[in-house]
Amino acid sequence: MMKTELRFWGAAGCVTGSKYLISNQQGRILVDCGLFQGLKSLRALNRASWEIPPADIAAVVLTHGHLDHVGLLPRLVREGFRGKIYGTRPTLAIARIILEDSAKIQMEEAEKALKEGYSRHAKPEPLYSLEDVANTLPLFSSVETGEWIALPVPGWRVRYTPNGHILGSCFIEMDAGGTRVVFSGDIGRREDLLLPPPGRPRRADVLLLESTYGNRLHPDLDMEAELAAQIKGTITDRGTCIIPSFAVERLQAIMLILLKLRQRNRIPRLPVYIDSPMGTNVFELFGRFPNWHKLSRSDFQEMKREFLIVSDYSETWKAIDDPRPKVVVAGSGMLSGGRVLTYLAQLLDREETRILLMGYQAEGTRGRNLLEGARELKIFGKYIRVAAGIHHYESLSAHADQEEILWWTAGMENQPGHIFLVHGEPTAADALRVKLFAERGWVARIPNLGESVRF
Repeated sequence: MMKTELRFWGAAGCVTGSKYLISNQQGRILVDCGLFQGLKSLRALNRASWEIPPADIAAVVLTHGHLDHVGLLPRLVREGFRGKIYGTRPTLAIARIILEDSAKIQMEEAEKALKEGYSRHAKPEPLYSLEDVANTLPLFSSVETGEWIALPVPGWRVRYTPNGHILGSCFIEMDAGGTRVVFSGDIGRREDLLLPPPGRPRRADVLLLESTYGNRLHPDLDMEAELAAQIKGTITDRGTCIIPSFAVERLQAIMLILLKLRQRNRIPRLPVYIDSPMGTNVFELFGRFPNWHKLSRSDFQEMKREFLIVSDYSETWKAIDDPRPKVVVAGSGMLSGGRVLTYLAQLLDREETRILLMGYQAEGTRGRNLLEGARELKIFGKYIRVAAGIHHYESLSAHADQEEILWWTAGMENQPGHIFLVHGEPTAADALRVKLFAERGWVARIPNLGESVRF
């Protein structure tokens, strides 16, 4: 039998840059093509040379549309990839929004760094441009869930099943040379505000399992009560409550909670600014893909009416200058870029400001630095003193915790012969490894970045 090789190009020993190359003598398939975020050593990999020419990859298969799973596609295409890029319709719609936003941010930051002279490079260059994104989009090919789809490698096929992480997200079963390989993608929550519970695989010979929260359980908090208390405190302090938010799913969940608080008169009326052009665009996808979520049509319409949607950058400054107590929900969730940085540059050094960090903060990001007690943050080349109150909540995480990961794997009829714990920092992955062995007798491995295995 022809051997199959699996290479861990990303999300091995870390939570970003998801990329797995699976191949045999007849072809190569790339599962996800994500951007590295966080630590500088990881971000440098976004510009590293490909181990093989992108033109030699037959197709890309996407689990979902987050930046750390799709963000390097334009570079792959610019450097020679010409195959199809498979994903569900919502995934491809989200990927388009995210890639265009990513290109704009990179181009703007390169221009700003050149103008203000805070880059180490004589001429800062974006990782890719809007033109590169435009050249990527024609390769998108939508798939239906629950159906086997032939891949451009003889005898290989894939099947998509929703896994409850974000709109359109799925785990992927791949039949590769007689071996069933399951890529978990990012597994969602069993009980989520917006999405149905994840589907589960029935069997796997090889399992790539995410481990983002492999070492912890999400707290059982009443997020309505928590947000209500923070907003009332903001009013008392006459300050600003800034909620950095991931544009996909988290922003929409926060909007829904704020709407429910208003509907139930649990918070006074105050300005609520939604300042995430990408998040606003993703919000519109909830109208296009109603079968993928639980949000009612009436709540969807009311959320559009109730909040101050910021579109133009000049409106960001009007929101900052608004003297009233206010709430600002802005991207990005780990403070790695986006509109939230403008708010932080102006308001982080004020004691009446509150920062509510929602969900996972990757190592090396500004969000993680705040959680670890940083007294200043570098924003736009300048150091800003941290005087704001910092609060962290994980109850709205879109990632399964340890217990939910165990539940997700409990539906399997067999014990996978190979289990690789990916998309997690070493401590989290190792805790999940120990738990899987203690409860199931399953032996799992934590692969190294760049490692190759054969089966």
